Formats: sequence, structure tokens, C-alpha cells
Amino acid sequence: MIKTPKGKKGTAKRNIPEVFEHLVHAGHLLYIDIHFAGFLCRVADRGTCELELAAALLSRSTRDGNICLPLEDIAGMPFPGTEDWEIPLVFPELNLLHDTLKTSGVVGEPGQYRPLILDNKQRLYLFRYWDYQDRLSRALKHRITKDQEIPHMPFLKKGLERYFSTSEDSEEIDWQKVAALTALMKKFTVISGGPGTGKTTTVAAILGLILELAPTGGVRMALTAPTGKAAARLKDAIERAKDSLNCSDAIKTGLSVETSTLHRILGSIPYSPHFRHNERHRLQVDVAVVDEASMVDLALMTKFIMALPDDCRVILLGDKDQLASVEAGAVLGDICDTGEAYGFTKRYCEKIEEITGYKLSEPHGTSAKNELPDCIVQLTKSHRFAPNSGISRISRAINAGDGQAALELLKHGGFDDIEWQSLPLPDSLCSVFGTTIAREYGGYLAADNIEDAFRQFTNFRILCAVREGPYGVKEINTLSEQILAGKDLIDPDPQWYEGRPVMITRNDYTLRLFNGDVGLAVKEKDGTRRIAFAMPDATICRFQPFRIPAHETVFAMTIHKSQGSEFDRVLIILPDNYSPVLTRELLYTGITRAKTHVTICGTEQVFLWAVSRRIRRKSGLRDALWNSE
Repeated sequence: MIKTPKGKKGTAKRNIPEVFEHLVHAGHLLYIDIHFAGFLCRVADRGTCELELAAALLSRSTRDGNICLPLEDIAGMPFPGTEDWEIPLVFPELNLLHDTLKTSGVVGEPGQYRPLILDNKQRLYLFRYWDYQDRLSRALKHRITKDQEIPHMPFLKKGLERYFSTSEDSEEIDWQKVAALTALMKKFTVISGGPGTGKTTTVAAILGLILELAPTGGVRMALTAPTGKAAARLKDAIERAKDSLNCSDAIKTGLSVETSTLHRILGSIPYSPHFRHNERHRLQVDVAVVDEASMVDLALMTKFIMALPDDCRVILLGDKDQLASVEAGAVLGDICDTGEAYGFTKRYCEKIEEITGYKLSEPHGTSAKNELPDCIVQLTKSHRFAPNSGISRISRAINAGDGQAALELLKHGGFDDIEWQSLPLPDSLCSVFGTTIAREYGGYLAADNIEDAFRQFTNFRILCAVREGPYGVKEINTLSEQILAGKDLIDPDPQWYEGRPVMITRNDYTLRLFNGDVGLAVKEKDGTRRIAFAMPDATICRFQPFRIPAHETVFAMTIHKSQGSEFDRVLIILPDNYSPVLTRELLYTGITRAKTHVTICGTEQVFLWAVSRRIRRKSGLRDALWNSE
């Protein structure tokens, strides 16, 4: 029987509500976790304390981004937050915990309709997440096993040579060309790579070749991204890339396709988790491209894939080493099996050699049980950073988990594009960062017109690892306002002072303002205040302040929010203590937002600790995709 402490001495029979209240006040649970656990116990055949505790922890785990709760992680272990109690709240051993949950009446096996699902690997799921995972894995495996028919193979070979012309005596493999071939041969393709590796350029060539190979009826394309900002950048990148393609003007015209957010193309239904397009009412498209796929959570990716026709070609673009989605899941990481190295199958290596002439080395790395490795191409050659640039080298060191090497590069590498700065005390922040903030933000505040102001505002950004605390976004934004006001660059007395930068935090499809969009407050000739936004079509739209959706000041932003953005120069501020959000993926994402220079401000201990930690969200998707025939 589980016992809980009561007072300083002795024990009492379990009083779970009292324990839960304590854990809520200590920050280990939320009330929604408690209410969910209590509801399950009320409808269960056997509402045991083990069920109540496991349900509360599962609810918390999904909020932390996990899809499931492995029982082996908690069996025989204290409930989080009770480890230091005189008598901790300890879960039973695995077999007893398994049997107790299975006899509760609310825990079913895969395929059953129960509130909770326990699979054969002892992973406990909320039913909806098990359902998302199961449907997505089956849909992807179906696409993986189906090659695309190429009716004009000689034309394909010539097209690849024309789009990806390389020196005849060059022995270097053009992985962009391999990626394009893969996307043309497969119904499902992942093109992964860091910033500047040519993912969007490659997909522009892919779409051009698809148009050339298509029958006269044309090709219906869906170019999407998880946020409005990312969708606008995708359109921008394809517009720039198509001009360099060796193809006809008609094909270039065909590439002038509108981009959309995933929510918009699926058809959001207000106040509902469902969409107008689904597996019963599918999108009418032949090719679907998802950019910034690392930001897409399990639920949204499942709904999108299920809404596509079975014969639709799917191409995911993203960086598998970046941060995972804010919501539950790490779909791109699971699909790529981040952390493992795979080679193409022998059969596919032979196909690549037949079409491109590239003789790939024998497959190496981990042996896969299916053809999923043939659908994934990793681009490694950066066209933005030189191989020996500081940003490139420190990114590789962080991805490899080599914190000491990364720190050595920062402090003693002698690079012009990376810099280490020791974290100042909170009361010294103003004096340490004052000159930098005034210099970097002074340019956009003095701009002659709004277009120039937007251009200059993207030159620099402060990125914080956390939201709260003296080194969090809230405090750094307040500090930035104080510094700029002290230099007479802003007048912060009115809420909407001229030049105030704001970032949208909730989509508004009516106004076409999306999560991540950045606007600047402007003063009109009549003295009224408006918030100006640079729209995807390059126009400037102005809105009255009361009309814009939820927003926040954005001199500083979290690294999470910076995904999909690029800035010339970046200042990364780490907290002075350990935090669960600090991982190598977080550092890598922040560093690679910079195009020309990045400064990392922190303590050595926190930096090394962050590099040593990798995001490994609990999920069965990786297992379902990689360990099945």
C-alpha cells in the first residue's frame, strides 16, 4: 500500500487529494492533472491510487511534450516531487503496476477504445495520442513502401543534369541532386539539413522537374509551413531560387505558387480541434511540401498526412537537430531517428548510381528493418557558412555533444563570428548590455520609413533560453526599454510608444496575422498609433492596437520562438542556473539563427550542462517506424 507522510512523524493511509494539493503548490502538477486523474478513478472499475498517480503523471508528461509514459521509467520510483519526503510516494514494481492498471477497466490494449492505452512495450498513452501515433505510422509506412512511377526515365536523367550541373571531373557527390532524385522516386521524402544547406533551393528544383514530367493537366501543389512567418519565408525562398533554375519561363511561372500555414490549408474550424479537410474530405493536391517540419507536433502532422490523397507526393523539409515542436511529439526527429546513422539500402544505392552515376559507399551505420533510410537525405554542405567558420564549427561540436570543444572554440578559437561573454550579475545587466542594445536597436528606431525600419530590425535580436527570472525574456525586454529610453531613443510612457516591436502569439486568420509575426508601432500624421506589419506579399498593413491578437514586446524573444527566423547578429543569454529547457538542441537552434555573428552570454557550467543534454521525448513513433518490417 502506498503511504504518504502526515506531519513530521508517522505515516497515514494515503490521502491522494492532500498530496496532490501539495504537489500543485510545489509546481510539480497542475490542477488539470488532478481533475483528469480523479475523473478516471471515478469511471474506473477499480479506482486505485496507482491509477490516480499514473494518470496524473501521464497528464503532466504530455504537457512536457511526451506522447507516452513508459512504465519502466516510473516503476519502483518515487513520484516526482516526493523524493525528499520522509516517506516518498513510491510506485509499485513493474509487474504489479502493469497488472493494477490493466484491471482498472479504463486501460486498454492497442486497438481497444479506452481512455488510456498500454502497449506491449509498457508505454502508457492517452487514447488520442495513441490514435495519432498509430494512424501516422501506418500512413507513413504505406507511403515508404510505394515508389513513384517515373514514365520518362531518360528525361529525368537529363533534367537532373540540367538542374544540378557539376564539373565533370568532380568526384564530390551533390546531395541536393540525390535529394531531388529521392523526392521524384518516392512518395515520401525527408530533406534535412542545417541553415544554408539548400533545402529550399532543392525543393524548387524538385517542383520544377515535377512540372516538366507532369502531363498537360498540370500539378496541384500545396506548399505549407507551421506558422505564417515560415510560410512567407518559404514563398520568398522559392521565388528567389526559381530565377537560378535552368528551365523554361513557363516552368518558372508554374512555380509562383501561394504558400499557406498548415492550419489554413486544412481549414480551421473555430473553437474546434478538427479541420474541414480530413481523411473523409481530402485535399485535392498532387504534391505537398511542409517546411520547418521540426516545428510540427504529432497531432497536426497526423491530421495533415491523413487529409492527403494516397497518391500525393509528400516532402518534409527541416533540420532534425533543431528543437522539437512546442506541443507533444518530436515527429521529424522520430522519422529521422535522430542520434542514429543509417545508409541507403543496397538496392537504392544501385538505383542512384544508375541514374546519377554516383557510386555510393556500401551502406554503413545502423541496419534498418525497412526502406525508410532510402526516403531520408541529409544535406551537410552549408552555402551560408564556410566549413571552418566559427558558427559552423561550434554547431557541429554542440550537435556531437562535445561541450568542451564548443567552449574552447568560443573562448580561444579566434573566430570573428562567434564570441563568449561571461554572464553578469542581474544588477550589472544595464551597464554590460547598454551599449550593445542602444547601438543595435538604434538603427531601426531612426529609420526614415517603415520599410527600412523592418529591414533594420531583423539585423539583430536577443534570444533568451527562458521566459522568467533575471535573464528571461520578460526582464530583458523591460531592460531593453529602460536602456533605449535612457538614450532618448524611445518614449516608453504611452503603452504603444513609437517603434515598439511586438510579436503575435495567437493566430488571427481574419486579419492574416499569425503566431510569430512581428509588427512595429508607428505614429501616423494625425497623431494616432497603429501597428504596422510587413505582409507576405511585401505590402505594409496597419492595424489599430485594440484589433491585433495576443502579443508581447519582442526586443528579446525565446529561442523556441525564434525557430524559422534569421538575423544577422544574435545575442544569446543563458540563465545562471540549470533549467529543464536547456539542451544541445536549444543551443544549436539559437546559434544557427545568426547569419554573421553570435555572442553567447552565460556561465561555463550551465553551457556545458546544456550541451550534455539531448531532447529525447517519450514516443512510440520512432519504434513503430524503425523496428517494423
